[in-house]
Amino acid sequence: MYIQNVFKHTPKKSYKSVLLVENFREKGKVKHRVISNLSKWPEHVVIQLESLIKGKSVVNLEDFEYTQGKSCGGLIIANEIAKRVGITQALGNQRQGKLGLIQVIGRLLTQGSRLYIAKEWGKDYAIDEVFGTESFDEDDLYENLDWLSENQAAIETKIFQYRHKNTVLPEIYLYDVTSTYFEGTENELADYGYNRDGKKGKKQIVAGLLCDKKGYPVSIEVFEGNTNDTKTVSNQLLKLKQRFGVERVVFVGDKGMIKKLQIDQITSDEFKWNYITSITKAQIESLLEQDIIQLGIFDEDITEVANEGTRYILRRNPVRVSEMENSRNSKIEKIKRKTEEKNQYLEQHPRAKAITAQKQILVFIKKLKVQKFMDCKIEENKIKLEIADELEMKEINRLDGCYVIKTDLPKECGNSQEIHSSYKNLALVESAFRAIKTTMEEIQPVYVRKESRTRGHVFVCMLAYLILKYIDDFTSSLDLTKRFVIDTLNQISYINYSFGNQKIKALPNKLHDHQEQILQALTVKLPKYL
Repeated sequence: MYIQNVFKHTPKKSYKSVLLVENFREKGKVKHRVISNLSKWPEHVVIQLESLIKGKSVVNLEDFEYTQGKSCGGLIIANEIAKRVGITQALGNQRQGKLGLIQVIGRLLTQGSRLYIAKEWGKDYAIDEVFGTESFDEDDLYENLDWLSENQAAIETKIFQYRHKNTVLPEIYLYDVTSTYFEGTENELADYGYNRDGKKGKKQIVAGLLCDKKGYPVSIEVFEGNTNDTKTVSNQLLKLKQRFGVERVVFVGDKGMIKKLQIDQITSDEFKWNYITSITKAQIESLLEQDIIQLGIFDEDITEVANEGTRYILRRNPVRVSEMENSRNSKIEKIKRKTEEKNQYLEQHPRAKAITAQKQILVFIKKLKVQKFMDCKIEENKIKLEIADELEMKEINRLDGCYVIKTDLPKECGNSQEIHSSYKNLALVESAFRAIKTTMEEIQPVYVRKESRTRGHVFVCMLAYLILKYIDDFTSSLDLTKRFVIDTLNQISYINYSFGNQKIKALPNKLHDHQEQILQALTVKLPKYL
């Protein structure tokens, strides 16, 4: 170990760097690496350290006193991935851009509030060392949400252009919506609507997520809480054409998203694009009645039927058939048990009314959605269940596990299997929603009130998911959960080596096996010091 002075000269100025360097051998060759930059150390302290090194009193960093430092692994990795996917470049190097990046990585690594990120997060995480930001408080972060909202379109466009520079723009885009609820009633975008979270009495917002065919987010948009799914599609089409400059699009959405009006717009002269969607059970019945498709061609293997420029991709999922049968039988057994309980009560309480018990059973039947094949009547002051016979049940359940995917895509642009796979990739958007809403980023419940800050908060979550998606894809072969990967990276902390009042913040030379595997999978090399 030794101290090296490095001089750099320019026409106007000269620079001096003071570096702490060590020698090491690799494949029989002597090499050098920088341990720490001492340029900011007082000169007299550097002189003291150099004299100790020359006197052999200090040979390695381990000769110094040392203490455990802050967590830095997750920050370094997330910061590196943010650069790879273009987030850092799109946010820029100014203060607002750096605060935005801190919010994004903070949402990924810790789901704490903006108050926590401003006041507490830096106590355990090496925020200053990794990002080099000026001090900030929670008010700065709330104002940063306003900035992110105002610049969202430009940031999304820059990320899209960065990720697809020197490549052909993707053609297939996946789109779906979700809702997320609020605590409180004063949010400027919140309203009552179809609540997917099962939170009755809570206002919500609706968020539409547009992804490429691999499930990487392209754009996210926030709508008022009572917005119908279909009304969000038009914005996405205009966004792809006008902002992202995509000329060829296959728009993929489910049956609740893409209906006749949306198909008309996608295929209109304005766009002349194609769609992939699915159809409802009632629409399947209609095709059967028109003899466009036949029940007998539904099979585990994919089948295709074409009619007047529309292609129908048919399949019967045997796993789903079994699940639906088991679910149905389970519901029947629940109703039978409840009926037995009611009959026992009627027998033990002569003054109890059978008609009251019957109403309760009918409500229960409706709740379990089995009224098509179950009913009940009163016989001799008892409730008697009526269940459809085998032939009736077979007719009712004839479409179990059956689904039909619909597209206008020409055959030369995609075979049946490719269309089927593209539609099934909508599960990638659902996976993104799960990570953003509950399992990783915990976007909900939302506590901000202003419209701009609501949009900024949701945008932060989308950018955090872009980093998470990259990490998950590259570590998927390790068979580790997303949470385990993030937690394992967060366990990497630097070591504080002290000399006088100065500190050298070095990363450990040896990591745990899982940490090494994750870093190798991501092809990231940690720095020697901070």
